[in-house]
Amino acid sequence: QVQLVESGGGLVQAGGSLRLSCAASGRTLSSYVMAWFRQAPGKEREFVALINRSGDSPLYADSVKGRFTISRDNAKNTVYLQIHSLKPEDTAVYYCAADSKGWGRRVLPASYDYWGQGTQVTVSS
Repeated sequence: QVQLVESGGGLVQAGGSLRLSCAASGRTLSSYVMAWFRQAPGKEREFVALINRSGDSPLYADSVKGRFTISRDNAKNTVYLQIHSLKPEDTAVYYCAADSKGWGRRVLPASYDYWGQGTQVTVSS
């Protein structure tokens, strides 16, 4: 079993940047497809980005393409989400998730086995 802990959220002005981190313990992350999701108040959890085990061929939601970059450092057992040009509509709790199947490009939350507790990102206009 893997435990995930997100960090790096905060309050930023529109146009600003953040880097979110997701640190894993318990098992090595190299076995998992990793993803970021977010959930705004009153809305369903939505897919943001995913990265495969080797760290290539990332997949992004259309709403974040060109602004968000997902990456991973398997040696550090950490996944990152670099966010630029933040918008008020990016305000949400951001979660990292691990898919133990280790392959595929799944965008539904139900496909992921392990979740962190989330980190709040608030963007002021």
